[in-house]
Order: sequence, then structure tokens, then C-alpha cells
Amino acid sequence: MRSTRLQTTVLAASAAVTLLLAAGCSADDAGGSDAAASAGSDEGGGGEAFQIAFLMPDLASTRYEQQDRPLFEAKIAELCPDCEVVYSNADADAAQQQQQADSALAQGVDVLVLDPVDSAAAAGIVVNAQSQDVPVISYDRPIPDAPADYYVSFDNEGIGASIAQSLVDHLDEIGAEGGILQVNGSPTDAAAGLIRDGVSGVVDASSYPVLAEFDTPEWAPPEAQEWVGGQITQFGDEIVGVVAANDGTGGGTIAAFKSAGTDPVPPVTGNDAEVAAIQRIIAGDQFNTISKPISIVAEAAAEIAYAFATGNPPEAEATLYDTPSQLFTPEVVTRENLVEVIFDGGIYTLEEVCTAEYADACTELGIQ
Repeated sequence: MRSTRLQTTVLAASAAVTLLLAAGCSADDAGGSDAAASAGSDEGGGGEAFQIAFLMPDLASTRYEQQDRPLFEAKIAELCPDCEVVYSNADADAAQQQQQADSALAQGVDVLVLDPVDSAAAAGIVVNAQSQDVPVISYDRPIPDAPADYYVSFDNEGIGASIAQSLVDHLDEIGAEGGILQVNGSPTDAAAGLIRDGVSGVVDASSYPVLAEFDTPEWAPPEAQEWVGGQITQFGDEIVGVVAANDGTGGGTIAAFKSAGTDPVPPVTGNDAEVAAIQRIIAGDQFNTISKPISIVAEAAAEIAYAFATGNPPEAEATLYDTPSQLFTPEVVTRENLVEVIFDGGIYTLEEVCTAEYADACTELGIQ
């Protein structure tokens, strides 16, 4: 299933990020190439430095502090050693994110990269920034009500369809009979809505009815755990699988089944390939996740932001919510391909995943 707003085919995750970027912005690099000289003349000299705001939405998903921020900052430093990244995390507070955006604009940032807490509320940030001639790059989550200057993300609707199809195929294979719980992401996150649409398109066409559906406030795992616990009480053994929209809600779902004494836990999906999720898959507690190497979107966003800062915005190959977009297609991870995707692919090391608690499970799966 694909959104009617997605006007062109998304890029494969393995595709190289092709952008027309000026070379480095430091004085040392100014004479290194024609592109660098051109960028230097456009900006009044090769020594021009830029401030780029990078505003992330929450701390509940560990990826933002552990992956997105350092990867984005490292790429900006590579592109422009004299540039500064102005970083803030709103900790799931839309009002706080508004204040952080206002502060960044007051500091005179040249570009604002925004992963919104609340996709609707973020429209005000976009309008305010653009009124000051500051381009906005929507990152990870779209902003439907006010087109940003660019959007970079994984294909969220495709993610929902992929994790749901993987689960449905598995249930068909084992001959399951019953229904599915659908644990969606935050109701204020437009990306969660796209994931939900992808999930629904697959599940609605399957032979497994949705017993109940829940939009998880702020993607909070405890909220997912509490809701799933109530559904276990109501539906019991009728639940043959759960489509959870990310690894946090998947982890909360699994915790609810374990708390209820359900053994084995029915297959539960995820998304983000967090270390904890990979460990749960190895242990047999979680069925799948989505491998989204954050370096792909973080580095793409850095390149796009720098391109806008230098006055060379890149061409888009897709459009979503009337916004020029670059969308990547991720890969589903299960026990069958985990070694190849996660370890052979260099996403995590054995030391990061196969800690003492999971050492035996890693050995059983042939991970050494």
C-alpha cells in the first residue's frame, strides 16, 4: 500500500545519497575545487560558517541521543568544520520544542532541522522559520499542515506494511487462528499515522481480524504495556499476534504478556532495531523489527541542510504532503536474517548485543 500523497517511487536504503553539495566551507578548503570556489563566492568567501539547528522530539526512543545526534553532528563536521550544530531535545513536550525553535532562530541559525513532537503544532515552527527566511528540513516525521522546505525519512507507510506482512506471513505459516492487536504510535505524530496506514492495509486484507487498536500517547512503552495488559484480560488466547509500531511499544507489549504469565508470548513486531529489540529477537521474545541504519537519514539530513545553507538546495525525487522529499526503504529483521543484517551489516557489534544475559541465546543462534 502507498499513500496517495507519495508521488514517486521511494529510494532504496542502499542507494547512495546523491546531492549537489558545495565542498567544505572552511578557508583551508576554499581553493580545493571549483565547487568549493563556487560555494565560497556565493557566500562571500570560503571561510563562511553556518549554524544549523537540529531539534529532536523525545528521550523515550534511545536512538535520538545515541545515534541521530552524533551521526548528524559528525557529518556536518565533515562537510563544514567551522559550522555549528545547535542541538535540543524536547523530551516529548511540544511547547518546549516551540521554545527551542524560537531560541535557535533568535541565535540566527541558517537552517532548522526539525523532528516534531507534535506534527500539527510543528506547523507553527515551520511558518515562523520561513517568515525569517530560514529553511526547514522536516526529519523523520512529516509536517502535513505547513510544507517544510524538504523532508528526509524512511518510508513510514512502507515500514508499517512490511512489519505487518512479515507477521501475517508467519501466522499463515504456523496455521494460527485468532486475531491481532494493533499498537500504533503517538496520535500527534504524522509518521505514526503513516505506519498505521501501512499496517492496516495489510492486516485488513488478511484473515486475522483486529481485536482492538490503540494509539500510544507519546510512544510511551508503559502506556502500551498497560493497554495490552487490559486486552490480554479481555481476549486471552484469541490474540495470536501483535503489530506494534516500534520497538518501544513492542517492548511494552511483550512486558504485558510476560506479566500476565503468557508463555510463549505471541509474535510481536517492532521498528527501529534498537539494541534491546535485537536482544529480544535473539531470545525469541520479539518476532521482528525494522533495520533503519540511522546513518542513512542522519547523514542525508546533514547534507541537505548544508546544501540549503550554501544556497544549493537539492532536487527531490519524491513529494509527500506537498514537500520535496527523500525517502528510504528499510529492511525487516527476524531471527532468520538477523546475523546478516545486524552483525555482517555492521549495525551493532557482538559486544553491544551479546551481553552476559543474552550470551547463551546468541550461542544458540550461532552468533559468536
